[in-house]
Formats: sequence, structure tokens, C-alpha cells
Amino acid sequence: MTTRRTFVSRLSGAALSIPALRHDAFPRLFDAASGVRDRAPLSLADDEGYWSLIASAFDVDRARVNLNNGGVSPAPTHVLDAMIRDLRFSNGVPVIDMWQILEPRLENVRRDLAADFGCDPEEMAIVRNASEANEIMIFGLDLQKGDEVVVTNQNYPRMLTAWDQRARRDGIVVKQVSFDVPSTDDHVVERFMSAVTPRTKVVEITHITNLTGQILPVKKLVDACRPRGIQVFVDGAHAYAHFPFTRDSLGVDYYGTSLHKWLTAPIGTGFLYVRRDRIPALWPLMAAAKSQDADIRKYEEFGTHPAANHNAIAVALAFHRGIGAERKIARLRFLRDRWAKRVVAENPRVKVLTPLDGNRAGAIALVHIEGIDTQKLQSWIWAKHGIYTISIIHPEFHGLRVTPNVYTTRDEVDRFGDAILQAARTGIA
Repeated sequence: MTTRRTFVSRLSGAALSIPALRHDAFPRLFDAASGVRDRAPLSLADDEGYWSLIASAFDVDRARVNLNNGGVSPAPTHVLDAMIRDLRFSNGVPVIDMWQILEPRLENVRRDLAADFGCDPEEMAIVRNASEANEIMIFGLDLQKGDEVVVTNQNYPRMLTAWDQRARRDGIVVKQVSFDVPSTDDHVVERFMSAVTPRTKVVEITHITNLTGQILPVKKLVDACRPRGIQVFVDGAHAYAHFPFTRDSLGVDYYGTSLHKWLTAPIGTGFLYVRRDRIPALWPLMAAAKSQDADIRKYEEFGTHPAANHNAIAVALAFHRGIGAERKIARLRFLRDRWAKRVVAENPRVKVLTPLDGNRAGAIALVHIEGIDTQKLQSWIWAKHGIYTISIIHPEFHGLRVTPNVYTTRDEVDRFGDAILQAARTGIA
């Protein structure tokens, strides 16, 4: 007979070794999963009974609609509770309770994230966010004056700033390429490779763009670059736990991501993957001993920090695995399509700049209304309708970035669709 205890054990993998949770941490997820085990993910995507149970695991303000989960997502209540419990415990005698009791549990988190990503635990560093992971890559590789790096003008601004600083400091050459919105995989790879020369040492690609939400062809780019000796850095800030993939499905040597977006882990958590044979040549962002040259933990040398945040990653991962990656992305695409396809069909002034066919995008979509200022539209939807989105202003396109998550309801995306269509019909004055 399946019990909550055995269910949680299955979710967490063998011997997760996290501190005991409150007795009611998983009941909603258990109850939701128990009746749908044999249903295909797509058949479950529009089942509000199932997803309302998932949503009830989040203690969020339903008077407001948060459609900017791509920035940072709230954590399920039991994840937050696990972190707060450990923070309180740490505060007793921190040098013992935090450093000697809680901090060693990071190894369990490392093991479970590595298993989910499909790598060796000795290739998985726990960091504070995707920016930190990516800057370890950007600043950690030895490059010489005149060496070339290829990025796109849709890379995350902080990463472009980091490359610009390397160019100013070390004399490397950073090339930015542009690609169509939306575009095909072949077009994206062609744009990257058109900028490659014999001096190209690194290519950085976003796994999914933070601007339009298009999933980019990481594997195809890796396959094109590797025979040329070009290293590929992958900014996966919006990808991990958003849609299913593993290290081997991408073929990557480097990967950085945040965990406080789609994994719904505590704010200030992320990971950096570096293939084992690449670790010795990639310097840490903060100094580590020479004896750590080949140790993935050298990337975690950033001083005193709370153990509670990273330990609660294990709880968030268990929650994610309890839902199931395939069910999750099916639901997220359902929510996206419900508002996006509707508004495009009902008003020709509304344009969605995210591919809505196949598997080329996930929850994130970018929408704009011809003739309406995007930033004013964002302010109007927030003030008038209590729906929060984020304005994306790029030299080549603009729009509202819309990102629901698993706690978002069908009614909430319908409210957003209503607001967009109202704006398109009658304006926002």
C-alpha cells in the first residue's frame, strides 16, 4: 500500500537525508497525484481539480495576479517552512548548528540535483543564482588579448555587461549577433556560426531567452562548435525545471541556472555544472586553494552564507518531481496557449512574438499591441486589473513578458487575456 511516507521517499530518491518536514508538507501533492498516475500529461493539463490542489501548496496573494514568475517565483509553503525552520535552528549556536549540522547536508542536495540533471555530483556546484554561475564561466576561463567570444543581443544584460568588462580589462573581442523573433533552430545556429572565426574561443547561448521565451538549439550549437575547439557556455536561468532535459540531451560542458524560478526553491539558489575534465582550467570567481583545482566545491568559496536556503532546494526538488516534469510543461504550455492564442485570434493588433507551435517555447510568452506603448500598457494592467507582468524593451522588438507558473489558475490567465483585448479595443487612456 502506498503511504505518504513511501510516496515522499519515491519523490525524493533514495535516502534524500533532509531534516524531517512538518507532517502536512506533502498531503496536497500526494492527494493530487494519487488519482492521476495513469493519465497522460496532456490529458491532465486542463484539469483544474488537479492543478487547484497543486496551487493550494502555495500561500500567495490571490487578490493580485503574478505573471512574472520568470523573474522569481514564490516557493511552496512547505519549502519556505523548511528554510525558516533551519534558519531558526541555525540561530541557536550558529558555529555549531549551521556549520557543523546543517552545512554538511549540502552534499545531499548536490547529489539529488546531479541525479536530476544527469551528471556526476562531483560536477555540480551549488551557487546563489544564474548570474553567479554564468560569471564564474565568463571570468573563469583563461582568454588572451584578441580572442573572440560570440554572444547574441538577446543574452541577459548582466552577462553582456560581464563580457564587456572582460573586453575592457583583457582586450578580448566580443561579437553580438542578432536573430529573428521568433526564429527557426537552423537560423539561430547559422547566426552564431556566421560570426565564428579561427580566433573564436567561446560561444555563450541562452537555453531559453528571457525576452521572448523561445527555447534555443543548444545541442545543435554544441555539435557545431565542439569540432572547432570552441567552448559553449549555456545560460540556463529560465530552463531548469521548466521543461524536461538532461545534461546528455544537451551534450554540454558548462551550464548555469537559477533555482528560484521554475524549481520554486528559496530565493538565492542556483547551480553551476562543469564537466569534470573542464574543472581544473576554469578559475573560481572567488579565490580557492590550489588543492581545490579539480574540486567542484571551489566554486562555492563565497564566504559565510545561510545553510537553510540551499538545504531547502531538496524539498523543492521533491515537490517538482512529485508533479512530474512532463505534466508540468504540459500545464505551463496550456496556460500560455489559453491566453496567447485567444488574443491573437480575436484582435489583429495583438502580436505574440513567441513560437506557439511544437516544443519551441514553454510558459514564457511576449505580447505587444500595435499602437500602444508597452511600458504604459504594463502600468495600466497593473493599476487597473491587478496583474503584474514585466516590460521588455529591446532595440529590435518590445512587449509584455508573461510567465505563469504551476500555481497560476485558468481564471487568472483569462483575466489577463480579457485585459489585453480590452486595451486593444478601447485603449488605456
